[in-house]
Amino acid sequence: MTTLSRKHFLHCLALSALTLSATGAWAQSAWPDRPLKLVVPFAPGGATDVLGRLLATGLSEKLGQPVIVENRPGAGTVVGASMVAKAPPDGYTLMLGSNSTFTLNAAIRSNLPYDSLKSFVALGTVADMSLLLLANNDSGVRSVADLVQQAKAKPEKFSYASFGTGSSVHFGGEMLKSAAGIHMVHVPFNGSAPSLTALMGGQVQVSVDTVVASLPQIKAGKVRALATLSSHRLPSLPDVPTVAESGYPGFEAGSWFGLVAPTGLPAPVAQKIERTLAEVLKPEAMRKRLVDLGLTPAYADSAAMRARIEHELPAMRAVAARADIRAD
Repeated sequence: MTTLSRKHFLHCLALSALTLSATGAWAQSAWPDRPLKLVVPFAPGGATDVLGRLLATGLSEKLGQPVIVENRPGAGTVVGASMVAKAPPDGYTLMLGSNSTFTLNAAIRSNLPYDSLKSFVALGTVADMSLLLLANNDSGVRSVADLVQQAKAKPEKFSYASFGTGSSVHFGGEMLKSAAGIHMVHVPFNGSAPSLTALMGGQVQVSVDTVVASLPQIKAGKVRALATLSSHRLPSLPDVPTVAESGYPGFEAGSWFGLVAPTGLPAPVAQKIERTLAEVLKPEAMRKRLVDLGLTPAYADSAAMRARIEHELPAMRAVAARADIRAD
């Protein structure tokens, strides 16, 4: 190749690189130019589904494109999360996951088909959902102190219900057992409805469930709320103490939700989604809507969400190992 030809070749190569760079920058600045999909790895109708649809509406209004909710329940959010982990990292597939997705599954499944930190780009936490310790009205248990006393007196006969093995409420129950130094037999059910039915029917003395599922039964006087497992009292149940206030300082367990995308998402797109999420969750009307659903507004940015996952992972693995919680 002559010197002149070589210079011409390098000049063309440089122009091509600039063109590709400009095209990529344009593509990112033009995002989104078509509808987005928001995967909710839970069944339709529950609190997470309602939260997902609220988010979808808010994101759609801000981004100028439809955001379509796609429910992909199964295996404790593994089905939906696995699908999102394999999706193209172009910003058109997002997921509203929970701590089950990011910390609990990793603690109880040895063959998880995604990595909680490496498979996703954290975009921000959305809301917390408090867990409650509940008692059957005829059990004689009216406080955490009563529960501890009765469980220690008859450990072989004391049981608690949850809505599933490896669920957030199962972890919450096991953390309570450890903190109080008591033994209770875990009785898992397939969902909150059968778990609460068993509690009301006296098949178990106590249960752990979400405030969203149990609040109607509490208000109707069908079950008694002993304590909230979160770090603060709930606006909807101001007279119900926390477990920490009931004699176990520092105790905290709960459920939370965060928005993610597949890893490899271009930084400008990730930053735009993160800014948009913050804008969607900021208005007082949105915060009130979350509270009305039984959720606690808890927006935090992508860095805080990633730090939360990193902090919780070893803690939940320790809980699972101590309680021998396994899904496989």
